[in-house]
Amino acid sequence: MLRIAVLASGGGTDLQSIIDACERDQVDGKVVLVISNNPDAQALERGRRAGARAVFIDHRKKKREDHEKELAAEIDREKADIIVLAGYLRMFTKYFINKYKFKIINIHPALLPKYGGKGMHGLNVHKAVLDSGDKESGCSVHFVTEDVDAGPLIAQIRVKVMPGDTPETLRDRVLEQEHILLPAVCQLFFL
Repeated sequence: MLRIAVLASGGGTDLQSIIDACERDQVDGKVVLVISNNPDAQALERGRRAGARAVFIDHRKKKREDHEKELAAEIDREKADIIVLAGYLRMFTKYFINKYKFKIINIHPALLPKYGGKGMHGLNVHKAVLDSGDKESGCSVHFVTEDVDAGPLIAQIRVKVMPGDTPETLRDRVLEQEHILLPAVCQLFFL
């Protein structure tokens, strides 16, 4: 069984897609740990309901590496096989990335390498896609490296940009595909 740790800063809908896929036996695994840097993140409650340990680890007033050592202690305690960043709004240092090389994946709401990097999250991404006039968007899962959103791609799903799309309508359609793609990529780690 694949032991999955998920780091999330917000609502945790991508986390829920993994939990649901595990319960439906689409992923041969279990979410064993959910960590958030936001004490009010709904992701923590989603994790608790699924039987995972749910831990808040505050990043404020700490050196980056000290915060990452706290994360690593929890991840190692649960013997996680894979670390999924599902809307975790923190960048990592060499320490964390090298400790878990090719074990950390991230879901991004665009077709990388376009619309990635610092500041490209949430509605910012979808607004940038619409402002560009691109005819398609989508989501990407990639390995995490020191360069933000620049790690090797694992998989993508494309989504058409529709006439009259707003950042919110495009976000909603991309998010539906994230909920398909992310669990499918998690299953690849079991194979």
